[in-house]
Amino acid sequence: MGEFLNGWSPRILSVLRIITGFLFLWHGSQKLFAFPPPQMAGPVSGFMVFAGVLEFGGGLLILIGLLTRPVAFILSGMMAVAYWMAHGSNGKGFLPLMNGGELAVIYCFVFLYFCFAGGGPWSVDALLKKSE
Repeated sequence: MGEFLNGWSPRILSVLRIITGFLFLWHGSQKLFAFPPPQMAGPVSGFMVFAGVLEFGGGLLILIGLLTRPVAFILSGMMAVAYWMAHGSNGKGFLPLMNGGELAVIYCFVFLYFCFAGGGPWSVDALLKKSE
């Protein structure tokens, strides 16, 4: 059983990357294009536009697996900053469960994993490496 699971491990890394990129880009789409409509409507600050560009563009690059490691490194750092700025300092406590920061923490560490693991075999990075 372990041998079977080990054989699928690289492919499941690619699936995790694809799903994570797909989910993440919608956070940017919501900030940049108001689609899907955000729950809290109102003006978007310059910082939120910058975050939206990173989320949408970075999410798209993660989705297709292009420049996975450097993009994941940037996004991991961005999510760490997002946690401390928006959740860790909101006065609701340190624990992500209490301050609403669970999603920021999990994205931070999934992107950190991609930084070390790469994009997997089903990625543009893998295609480019094969063509060298």
